[in-house]
Amino acid sequence: MIIANVALDDSGVLFDIELVDSVIGSITPAGSDRTRGVEVVDGAGGVALPGFVDSHVHLTQWAAARRRIDVGPASSAADAVALVFPYARTAGDSVVRANGFRDAQWPDEPHKDLLENALPGVRVALTSMDLHTLWLSPALLRDLGIDHPTGVLRDVDGLEAVMALEALEDPAELDRAVLDATAALAVRGVTGVVDFEFADNRTVWDRRLAAGSPAVRVDTTVWPQWLDEALDRGERTGDVSAVSDMIRRGPLKVMLDGSLNTRTACCHDRYPGIDGDDAYGLLLETGDGLYDLVSRAARGGITSAVHAIGDRANGVALDAFERAGCGGRIEHAQQLLPEDIARFASLGVAASVQPQHAMADRDIAEDLWAGRRSVAYGYGSLHRSGATLLFGSDAPVSPPEPLAGVAAAVFRTDDDRPPWHAEESVPLGAALQAASGGRGVLRVGDVADIVVLAEHPAHRSAHDLADTEVRATICAGRLTHVGPA
Repeated sequence: MIIANVALDDSGVLFDIELVDSVIGSITPAGSDRTRGVEVVDGAGGVALPGFVDSHVHLTQWAAARRRIDVGPASSAADAVALVFPYARTAGDSVVRANGFRDAQWPDEPHKDLLENALPGVRVALTSMDLHTLWLSPALLRDLGIDHPTGVLRDVDGLEAVMALEALEDPAELDRAVLDATAALAVRGVTGVVDFEFADNRTVWDRRLAAGSPAVRVDTTVWPQWLDEALDRGERTGDVSAVSDMIRRGPLKVMLDGSLNTRTACCHDRYPGIDGDDAYGLLLETGDGLYDLVSRAARGGITSAVHAIGDRANGVALDAFERAGCGGRIEHAQQLLPEDIARFASLGVAASVQPQHAMADRDIAEDLWAGRRSVAYGYGSLHRSGATLLFGSDAPVSPPEPLAGVAAAVFRTDDDRPPWHAEESVPLGAALQAASGGRGVLRVGDVADIVVLAEHPAHRSAHDLADTEVRATICAGRLTHVGPA
């Protein structure tokens, strides 16, 4: 395959890129002699960049969310129930699923009784925007064998309930939905993801591959519940699956705290309006417990990816990496003490962040984290300190739109408001590299994971960068998306 007439940067100078199997074989001036009979993809003067890598997604959850009721616009618990009501009335015995609510600023509390009063006997499950809360109706609680006073399950309890819910679904249908979702990712220029789905991901993907091949490369995480099995099999981060070279073993995922919207992200300062032990959020592992997990995984060749949002949780995570003497990743890193920022680079810990979260959370962060010494969503500070940035979406928390993530990181606004903490913006080149899994430019010998855009992002603005046309996506030398001629 030859990708013809494309620039490699914002200069506009055009080249032809020849692919040999799954790598870049040559890069020559546009119009050079071409091998006859080779497929040609005309970039028509666009720009070819390393393919986008979404470094944090929940693929099954996003695939399922694409088919669920959107309750994101709900401004109260009662409003969320009203959005579900028209669909649930005709649901019969099916489980009614909805996604996207944000209850941190609601005037009322979600409760199972609200669902029962509006929809008696109907099995209903609403998942929050950040995936940290699951709100269930009494009928569904009974079916799952869960006895809960409010029906609102948060953090680990919520994740386990999600797994129980998925056990009620047809695995074959879920597999088809996930494979379809990877094709939708290719349309967005994505060539790789790290799948943080809470599941036995090796078993799931071995089964799923029988239904077809994904349109993107997938690094599958291992959770602590399955770590011993992975270590016993001798798996290491980066190992390619024996079933498909599109699947690799990813990192160990460890949940250390909750989230901002549930006020369970673990912080040094208390949350306003909350008293007692929960006022500072939740720490889901002790420092010793986290060290044990990280060091045990590292000895077996598995990198750790630690979910840490609050400043205290991030400090505990960095301490564990330092004590274990290994690098790794911190997922989210949304609130950091100034003295902890430089530790990322010095310890070899990547900051795996989701720039769209900064835009979605700017109002609630101002409400709950205002006046603190810590830096919120400090991507610019992390970049200046030399830390490795990896961008993702956390889909379905944010849509898997890499260019929207780049725009959010560079411009720090996604609406008509001024930039939010403009000092934490990231230079465009660094943002594009973070959105491409660390790859900066295309070179001969690189893997042929490429996105062709109609225009270089340097020529776009805060208002239109996210809408830049994706003309083509190539993954492992295979054309996975081509836009209209």
